[in-house]
Amino acid sequence: MNKLTKINRRKFLNRSALLALTPPLLAHYPNFFTRKKKLRHVCVGVGGMGWHDLNRFKSHPEVEIVAICDVDENHLARASEALPQAKTYTDWRTLFANEMVNFDSINVSVPDHNHFPISYRAIQAGKHVYCQKPMCHDVAEIRKLTEAAKKAGIVSQLGTQHASGKGDRTAVQWIKEGHIGKIKQVYLCSNRPGATEAYRFEGPRPANGENPPAHVHWEQFIGTAPMRPYAPKIYHPSKWRAWQDFGTGWSGDIGCHILDAVWKGMGLTAPLSVTARVQESWEQSPARRADTWPQSNHITWVFPGNDMTASDTLTVEWFDGEFYPPEAVRALYSLEDYPAESAMLIGTEGALLIPHTKMPVLLPENKFQAVGSPDLEERDHYHHFADACLGKVKTESDFAVSGPMSETVILGTVAIRMPNTLLTWDARRMKISQPAEANRYLSRTYRKGWKV
Repeated sequence: MNKLTKINRRKFLNRSALLALTPPLLAHYPNFFTRKKKLRHVCVGVGGMGWHDLNRFKSHPEVEIVAICDVDENHLARASEALPQAKTYTDWRTLFANEMVNFDSINVSVPDHNHFPISYRAIQAGKHVYCQKPMCHDVAEIRKLTEAAKKAGIVSQLGTQHASGKGDRTAVQWIKEGHIGKIKQVYLCSNRPGATEAYRFEGPRPANGENPPAHVHWEQFIGTAPMRPYAPKIYHPSKWRAWQDFGTGWSGDIGCHILDAVWKGMGLTAPLSVTARVQESWEQSPARRADTWPQSNHITWVFPGNDMTASDTLTVEWFDGEFYPPEAVRALYSLEDYPAESAMLIGTEGALLIPHTKMPVLLPENKFQAVGSPDLEERDHYHHFADACLGKVKTESDFAVSGPMSETVILGTVAIRMPNTLLTWDARRMKISQPAEANRYLSRTYRKGWKV
């Protein structure tokens, strides 16, 4: 057999093996036989953060946004002006019914309580999914979505957009390079000025609601959550985060951003336990505890140690609202100028401060002057997802990595609802071993007609 015959035979066998792939598997590779010139994309949620997300995808030269969806017709009208060729919908279920064969990927930029059903249905249909953080409202939803994405083989990306930035990527590399030695403890914080007043209502909700304005489709906004009467200025468009029905509190909203570089750099896995402190006024109010999230939280996770930790466990603490990292920790950088949103890793040979959205700092600075920043290219989180869908790269925040991290963050919200109680976590069985009554907060019952 000559060399040419061998090559042709090899090509034949390779092609035969590929064609033997089952139809369900080939369905996850829509460009296998005919490479499309553009990624056909759908935006669900086009107000607030969704408007930002839409414009980032719109700016990619190989993305064509074919349909948009929002429960608020005012948001939809603005988006439609920017994308006159895109079809418009107020109910994502109708969009799916009409357009499923016409798109390849989707971004889900709606309130937390509706992340799962939209993303899960898309994954089941073999669509690539970009989902805003936190991945889902409940721990059980995150686990199911993570497993579904892995099984389907789709491209996924969590909306931790700063994970693609030079700051977080530099921090990940510095952690892995071991500049500060073995890690002893980690302190996370989000004490953003004005956040309490803008997003964290004390409650209670109004005793009586009113008819929603004509441009707001309230049934679709409520979605999987319990039906609540519409009330102005406390739910829509962005105040929903304060309510347990719809949001995941401040730690759920921002926690994935602050933990991301630490999680990836250290290769963390599921925690062993979690506990939380909250401000006294919320803890002592049954009405608030049943309805809103606290205005201040201090969450403590204990993780199993690994070859990067100084002991066989690692404690990671979160602070927001009226709770701050200890003065001794902040003083390592500056008591006056400590970044309001940041992560601080304390190691045996120094410390690493990771300010949110900025470049990290090795401490003490005079000790690490010789450590240079890695040469990293600029990267857009949204474009990177689109490029991954087009087969060019792998995503930065694939659900296989960001799913377990999101699960950890949302497990912290379970601890918030049972303050001052140590929750022992069995990640393999997705169960809180002690106390058993905490397991009721891992999932919820969807409203009739919205079960996936």
